[in-house]
Amino acid sequence: ELRDLASKHPNVILVKLDVANPSAITDAAKIVEGKLNGMGLNLLINNAGIYTPTASLETVDAEEMIRTYKTNAVGPMLMAQAFFPLLKKAARESTEKGLSCNKAAIINISTVMGSIEKTPESFFKPVISYRCSKAALNMLTKCQALTYGEAGILCVALHPGWVKTDMGSQEADLTVDTSVRGLLSVLPILSEKHNGTLLNWEGKAIPW
Repeated sequence: ELRDLASKHPNVILVKLDVANPSAITDAAKIVEGKLNGMGLNLLINNAGIYTPTASLETVDAEEMIRTYKTNAVGPMLMAQAFFPLLKKAARESTEKGLSCNKAAIINISTVMGSIEKTPESFFKPVISYRCSKAALNMLTKCQALTYGEAGILCVALHPGWVKTDMGSQEADLTVDTSVRGLLSVLPILSEKHNGTLLNWEGKAIPW
């Protein structure tokens, strides 16, 4: 589907990337830098994530926890490190005031399942490795906001909702189209007041 999209739209460029592979991340950043022709990068969306539906406290093991953290928390951290120079360049050269996605932003796709306060509402699906890794991603987002915000880069975690995908399954609440349209309507309204926050696909705050 991505290749089909790219064949129809010359401004869509596909770059090979495995966020669990640090060298693949640095290679991708170099390719993107070359494609930008000296310009900065305005928006980095960390969307990759893995989910093991059977990971309960009784069954989850060290290997599963580490594998999930590697993709869901470590991957976004390394992505931000690799693309930071390009984001910083965009922020420095922008005429936009304050923080925004038009200037420079890191958007980490998280989940309400990473909210410690909200856990009792959804614990009928324990998914331990996923929950813990996304709670770590939420903390990463807050730390990035406090650090990269000084360079003019907005950092926000977004919950796309429970979506009908391979990961979300067909029992989920939202279609892909509804979720994506919601997220796309939230991105333009993000500002410095949202820096370091967790919001849902409708732009509503989710407690940590």
